[in-house]
Amino acid sequence: MPTSRLAPPHPTAAAPAAPATATPGAATPASAGPAHRGIEPLLLTTTQISTFLGTQLLTRATGFFFRREKDTFLVTSRHVLFDEPTGHLPDRVEIGVHLDAVNLGRMTTLSLPLYSHGTATWRQGSDSGGDIDVAVLAIEGRVLPAGAALQCFEPQHLLRTLDTVEVGSPLLLVGFPLGFHDTVHHLPVVRQAIVASSFGLRFQGEGYFLTDARAHRGSSGAPVVMRCADAGDALPWKLLGVHSSRMDMGTRDLAHDEFLGLNCAWYADVLMTLTNPVPARNGRGPRPRVSA
Repeated sequence: MPTSRLAPPHPTAAAPAAPATATPGAATPASAGPAHRGIEPLLLTTTQISTFLGTQLLTRATGFFFRREKDTFLVTSRHVLFDEPTGHLPDRVEIGVHLDAVNLGRMTTLSLPLYSHGTATWRQGSDSGGDIDVAVLAIEGRVLPAGAALQCFEPQHLLRTLDTVEVGSPLLLVGFPLGFHDTVHHLPVVRQAIVASSFGLRFQGEGYFLTDARAHRGSSGAPVVMRCADAGDALPWKLLGVHSSRMDMGTRDLAHDEFLGLNCAWYADVLMTLTNPVPARNGRGPRPRVSA
């Protein structure tokens, strides 16, 4: 059974400011670290998500950028934005965006509301197996700073056929496990993985496949990618899935049996439905109450 992978807020996190559309980031002093001119574009596709209820920091997770024509979306796991069984009901998220691809210390923080007039602004999907643990949130063009140094996956990074991926194929998970990342350059880290179930089949009838990887809390929403030279010169990766949760056995003996080390990754082709100009379905649930 899948288990949630949200990371709790860091105990030393500063109290967040009042909600704002964008907070320009100050340039990092030169002593904080050298400028890097050879940054891998893959690392600029992914950002850390902080969830809030009012001004209260709730959790941290992972998200990535997906562009369809002129629209840019933040993609993550649905349970990062809404998880009724656990009472996780944030009303906004904050993400970081680089302002300079050379001086990676220059950042801005975007605050994105999850509800407008009581209606969810994010989109989720469902199929014959039930809800899909993937959600997208549109980022309005006026919110993104001019010249933002980010990379977006696009439809051409999705697989057109499934027969090119075999069980055991090497993958990468790009994210913020336990919130860990390069705090000087504000970059995620990657973990190695392999395809652990027959790719293209819905594992146990659900819209995901399995990966074998060391994944931690805070990795929810991480892109699951495979190297592919034909995917594009700027971003030579195929986007296979969205990391969701760890797969575990309810009958596992906690004293004698280790975790399976298997994880659920929802097939990324759902993004073509969720980013359609005519939304298939907005996120459910009323606007959470904001506590003082």
